[in-house]
Amino acid sequence: MTAEIIEISRLALHDQVAARLRAMLVEGHIAPGAKLNERELCLQLRVSRTPLREAIKLLAAEGLVDLLPNRGAVAVKLTENDVVDTFEVLAMLEGMSGELAAKRITDEQLAEVRAMHYEMMACFTRRDLSGYYRLNARIHTAINEAAGNPVLANTYRSINARVQSLRFRTNQDEAKWKHAVEEHEQMIQALAARDAPAMRKVLVAHLIRKRDTVLALLQAGEIYPQPHKAS
Repeated sequence: MTAEIIEISRLALHDQVAARLRAMLVEGHIAPGAKLNERELCLQLRVSRTPLREAIKLLAAEGLVDLLPNRGAVAVKLTENDVVDTFEVLAMLEGMSGELAAKRITDEQLAEVRAMHYEMMACFTRRDLSGYYRLNARIHTAINEAAGNPVLANTYRSINARVQSLRFRTNQDEAKWKHAVEEHEQMIQALAARDAPAMRKVLVAHLIRKRDTVLALLQAGEIYPQPHKAS
């Protein structure tokens, strides 16, 4: 999932446009708080306004975009309080989904998670952050789905969408990225052992660490750069 300009086929056009926009938002090609300029995006994605607007509505429903009166669509921008509140809920949801997944995951599902993990590790070795994050997100989704609770899965998906771009940025520090990889290896071990308490513990710790990293980056002005003050 990259933000490179490519020709988009007519099949399921608004879904493809949504996928491109989602990547642009998550990877910071559209800055948090920035207005989505329909004219520019139509030119960049080579589509008309109709599929673009359908895609924007879809991303608004996911929580990646806010639709504001008199401003149109704006990339979501969270405050520190938003981050604390969102990650607090996400940590509980991921912990619960991990615990349930450890109890309910099938051999086929486990094999698929393992395969994605190996692909993700290859991206880590190449320092391919975009590919790594795409697989990372798929692994978390697969764990969530293995929990076998549609209500939990839908709730997780809607809340997680709003912090995707922030989660992407937490691995841009080499030491933190390496630690995240180690935690993912612990997740695989806990899943394979069907160890529900261990799975809950590592996922909660994983999310709390993400939260703390995001807050540190916010406070340092590295996610939402502060405007220069006039001298």
